[in-house]
Amino acid sequence: MLNLMNYVQILNNVNTDDGCNGFLFIVRLIRNGLFPVLQIGIPIILIVLGTLDLGKAVISSDDKAVKEAQGKLIKRCIYAILVFFIVTIVSLLFTMVSDIVGDSAPGLTAWSECWQAAGND
Repeated sequence: MLNLMNYVQILNNVNTDDGCNGFLFIVRLIRNGLFPVLQIGIPIILIVLGTLDLGKAVISSDDKAVKEAQGKLIKRCIYAILVFFIVTIVSLLFTMVSDIVGDSAPGLTAWSECWQAAGND
């Protein structure tokens, strides 16, 4: 069991010069671990579910159900594309805003530097 002294030692060993105020490990975990899983996994799940719905509709031989399933599949493919690119779009927007505002918003530029540092490793 960790006591107070152990927590103090852990906090003293945190590298705050990493550009992320000691949170580089967490940012790296999110950027390189969580986001790729979400970015690839969610679109695959959406497309598979849409395909299964369309397959059920085709097997049922109901024209109305097939048209509804086609619409669902198209919507799910659009959602899959949006989910795939949302991380890139948000990162690009924050980087552009950070470059535009410069030193007038130090928190934003620090976020951008931290995000870039996490991606470089």
